[in-house]
Amino acid sequence: MKSKIITTLLASIGLFAAAGSVQAQTANDRVYVIDQRGEVVVSGTGLCWRTGFWTPAAAAKDPAGCKCDKDLLPKEVCEPAVAKAAPGAAAPPASKPSADKITVAADALFDFDKATLRPEGKAKLDEVVAKSKAINLELITATGHTDRFGSDAYNQKLSEKRAAAVKTYLVSKGIAANLVITAGKGKTQPVTKPDQCPGPKSKKTIACLQPDRRVDIEVIGNK
Repeated sequence: MKSKIITTLLASIGLFAAAGSVQAQTANDRVYVIDQRGEVVVSGTGLCWRTGFWTPAAAAKDPAGCKCDKDLLPKEVCEPAVAKAAPGAAAPPASKPSADKITVAADALFDFDKATLRPEGKAKLDEVVAKSKAINLELITATGHTDRFGSDAYNQKLSEKRAAAVKTYLVSKGIAANLVITAGKGKTQPVTKPDQCPGPKSKKTIACLQPDRRVDIEVIGNK
């Protein structure tokens, strides 16, 4: 059975994420991440992982465009074709990945406003390494997020630095660099609601916004 391990690490101020694996993920400028079997990699919620080549126009030309983003493409592009059933027994459907989720306070990874891994953070990433080596690893993806304090550019840069630190550590522990994909979202995807943590920067609001400071790590592979 195929397994996926999603690890969410909450960071102390803007974060990033590291992780990913597939050998030919951007072959031929594909707009979706492709695994070693030639299939599109999907998240635990069923969303297809996009590459930097993704645009609506490019997705319309990609073989997986209608499967992944049908609601964003013109109707005529994804008009279902009538397929005749082949004689004989149908092949069993491919197994869907299962997901386990682990939540860890991200201040264990980094000191406030820093991108250097703390010893406690390395211990948490060792857990990710152990899980990765227990399966036939295909991909590790990591996405970093920050809270609203600070400029867009600053938070983006900090999350990217933290993601790079996470990837560097995973690689140092034997994870192939080409199997690790990193991405940063800065403060664009908060978990908290707009009116949940009002007020200027203070200890109270920083603590309230802690859920926004996170790194989501997904480990994908077959047992």
